[in-house]
Amino acid sequence: MDEVTARGATGAPAGDPAGVVPGAEWLPIRVYPGATGLRVDWMYAADLEFDAPFFRDTVQGALRRPFAQAFRIDTSIDALVARNERAPGPVPAAFIYHASRCGSTLLARMLMALPTHRVLSEPPPLDVVLRAPWFVADVEPERQRAWLRALLGVTGACGGGRARLVVKLDAWHVAERALLEAAFPGTPSIFLYRDPLEIAVSQLAQPGAHMVPGMLGPSAALFPPTEALAMPRSEFVARTLGRIFEAGLEGCREQALRPVHYDELPAAAGASLAAMFGVAADDATRKTMLAVTTADAKNPLLPFTPDSAAKRAAASPELVAAIDRHVRPAYAALEALRAVLPRAAC
Repeated sequence: MDEVTARGATGAPAGDPAGVVPGAEWLPIRVYPGATGLRVDWMYAADLEFDAPFFRDTVQGALRRPFAQAFRIDTSIDALVARNERAPGPVPAAFIYHASRCGSTLLARMLMALPTHRVLSEPPPLDVVLRAPWFVADVEPERQRAWLRALLGVTGACGGGRARLVVKLDAWHVAERALLEAAFPGTPSIFLYRDPLEIAVSQLAQPGAHMVPGMLGPSAALFPPTEALAMPRSEFVARTLGRIFEAGLEGCREQALRPVHYDELPAAAGASLAAMFGVAADDATRKTMLAVTTADAKNPLLPFTPDSAAKRAAASPELVAAIDRHVRPAYAALEALRAVLPRAAC
């Protein structure tokens, strides 16, 4: 269990402070089901910058500060909505959907490097709000949309000073696309992917939460744990990837998502995708973004090393066959859609 979840479970004061609406210095770091509905765990976060690879990394670093450890606020989710109504925060300028292990963290870090952009990279509170009907009974769609707008508005405003908010979602959130589109109509979005065999090899070696049966709980993109555990490991990874790719393909066919291949990065961020993400088309901006690409996106202390060939070479015949059955058709269809779009020079 990560520090954000552990401290939120044990460090929040009992009860709900009557009428308390946390001010601009407070950041919602956890949303969780309580006895009477969703609740929010808040951390004091004045001058916080979201500059780590993931939202949870930023929060865990901030929780090491004595004040953040000693003082926390726990409220109902209604206080979150009230906070955003009192001082409306930014609306997302773009969403990054992805298939996992395909360059989404690299793209997020390139945008983080710009003083004009704030990137929320896979924030755990958003995951809970998106999947709220699985955890809380009788969630009305309009109320859930209000929670989403409030959560991203309040979180995006924390620290101030940055005009454009970009949200990088978790891989399984492509199944929640309709909800995000209803909450934020017209927000441009991409679906980022790479050869699914390369993704599958990475997930088998070091699985993400959605590739461990039962770890995340229910989601429209995932198999129930009993069904998942009955599958051979390669089959489970391939079928889960198949669901994600098919959902991404559906969005691209509807022109709600733009298909973007891993091989287009990093060039696309400052070229074919620049207008979508609000990136200035000048040499200084491109230089700033490209400066982060020499390091490993998830661990910036390490250099980036191309790994596509090694991943394909490491794939077992069983995995190759499973990917060909469950993912390759959707991948081919995405590539056909992408072929008619303008691309960056790679």
